[in-house]
Amino acid sequence: MVKLPIYMDNNATTPLDPRVLEAMMPYLTQNFGNAASRTHSFGWIAEAAVEKGREQIARLINASSPDEIIFTSGATESDNLALKGIAWGYKSKGNHIITQKTEHKAVLDSCKFLQKEGYDVTYLDVDKYGLVDPETVRAAITDKTILISIMYANSEIGTVQPIREIGEIAKEKGVLFHCDAVQAAGKIPIDMQKTAVDLMALSGHKIYGPKGVGALYIRKKKPFIKAAPLIHGGGHEKGKRSGTLNVPGIVGFGAASELAQKDLPAEMERLKRLRERLREGLTTRLDYVHLNGHPEKRIPGSVNLSFEFVEGESLLMGLKDVAVSSGSACTSASLEPSYVLTAIGVGPELAHTSIRFCVGRFNTEEEVDYVIEAVVKHVTRLRELSPLYEMVLEGIDLNTINWNAEQ
Repeated sequence: MVKLPIYMDNNATTPLDPRVLEAMMPYLTQNFGNAASRTHSFGWIAEAAVEKGREQIARLINASSPDEIIFTSGATESDNLALKGIAWGYKSKGNHIITQKTEHKAVLDSCKFLQKEGYDVTYLDVDKYGLVDPETVRAAITDKTILISIMYANSEIGTVQPIREIGEIAKEKGVLFHCDAVQAAGKIPIDMQKTAVDLMALSGHKIYGPKGVGALYIRKKKPFIKAAPLIHGGGHEKGKRSGTLNVPGIVGFGAASELAQKDLPAEMERLKRLRERLREGLTTRLDYVHLNGHPEKRIPGSVNLSFEFVEGESLLMGLKDVAVSSGSACTSASLEPSYVLTAIGVGPELAHTSIRFCVGRFNTEEEVDYVIEAVVKHVTRLRELSPLYEMVLEGIDLNTINWNAEQ
């Protein structure tokens, strides 16, 4: 029997894996030391735990050294540190940044902030699948370009970008490359030895770890990457991010990274099966359903569907026992259509019918089947109330109707 409610919003956040909580518990109780206290055993134990976490996260992305991992409060801070830190650190070299229109708000809003400071930002278009053409990145580079920021995978539509190709262009042109990999790390393989990414944002709570902890990977290379700090204080994290380290959170982030790395191949295949079971179950039983994002170049557990003639919020209200969303968690309170769907050419009417389903580690086939039945039931019910759907079934082309005609 399926236990309700069902959680299928794993791109927004993931439940804490019990094994991660078990690893964290000693550092929430008896091992409470400050990792910067180096005069007694409490501090030494905390410091050792932090370094272990750093190693576990470095292994997840095959970084050259654990020293390339800088701890933050989360990926939003990591993105801010990357963009603003590089912009400020390289101001004497140039003032041009390249990004794309479907980035996370942490990147887009940081770019808008920097524009107010006099920086020039190019926002690249994406195609109908949400992909950036690497050649448009190349064409946008000028002698003033100091940073390219392109996300690894999109949280709303799941599309995975051609990161290796873009990285090679950045390397060829001598431009630093930042990547928000929050939705990719722990879900698909990431190998920093084969990817020319200089800075990468990571998050604990997207991979069954705790909230409130993230990391910024900064490649150790010559010349030294000059990322100016956002937060000043005790000079923690090699001067990149001052503040007392969240030891339990780092322990949990590390444990979650180790589990994700260990189970990655099998979990990728399992999530793909669940995702396709869900997609096929809905698209074969309902007409006028559209997939948003790339059909193949996507993270395993994510599927975004538009249900024509159904208002997305009404469908969400009907699915009261199923946790899904109509956009990213950061923008779901907005009444505006998703900027991601708008960027890939989805019209506002269709965008408002879209639902994001994200299966994860603890979802089952039984839950997927329950969700299929629930969605089919409620879409059918809502369409019965739609005169537009009835007109389409009667063969009327809605595009030929002049809705503004005088009565």
